[in-house]
Amino acid sequence: MKPAAKSALFAFTTVFLWSSAFPITKIATQCFSPNALGLMRCTLASVILLIIGSMNHLRKPMKALHIPLFFLSGGLGFSLYMIFFNTGMLTLSSATSSLIIATTPVLTAIGASFLYKEKISIIGWAAIGTAFAGVAVLLLSDSTKGGLSGGSGLFFMIAAAMVFCCYNLLNRKLLSMGYTAVEAVTWSMVCGAVLLMFFIPQALSQVSQSSPKALLSVIFLGAMPSATAYLLWSKAFSLASK
Repeated sequence: MKPAAKSALFAFTTVFLWSSAFPITKIATQCFSPNALGLMRCTLASVILLIIGSMNHLRKPMKALHIPLFFLSGGLGFSLYMIFFNTGMLTLSSATSSLIIATTPVLTAIGASFLYKEKISIIGWAAIGTAFAGVAVLLLSDSTKGGLSGGSGLFFMIAAAMVFCCYNLLNRKLLSMGYTAVEAVTWSMVCGAVLLMFFIPQALSQVSQSSPKALLSVIFLGAMPSATAYLLWSKAFSLASK
């Protein structure tokens, strides 16, 4: 299979897995706060990725100066993203949230065109304009008809899309520095989990009072939309940049 085809397949699978995070997060936030849920999701994903990495010759950061980059990557793509995403899901519907997050690849394409001098064709710009126009129309439509919702969660979800865009651009830089897709996402996820350790007491308190359904939802979020999806996304990014 050609790299372009593999990249498209990995990206499609990633989007499919990420789509499941919206309804499952709704279940999890019934028992867990956004901060505690973010910590548990990142921690579980980190453990899974470290296990996968150990079977794929995972290397440590090549230089000490690279460690701050991983913390920045993890802080943007995991710590802040998880908190913003989970907070937004408290008041937004899954439909509205998915529409906003769907702008992330578009924002990334725009950012890459400026930072990495990637050219966007006329068709590409038309697609970008159409994407933003479509989201705007849907968000402004009557919530009682379309099932969309607004409120303060809207700002948190927009912030989630923006920080994830920044993560994508930084992930591209890490890959260009010689890190594999597994290494880039694993160390970023680990650093993201470390930054969320402040919420351990909160998480432990809520786990003791949570339902089995909520716990299973956290396990699913950590294993599939986090560890598996982010790994596939990084691989797709790596193949697409070649």
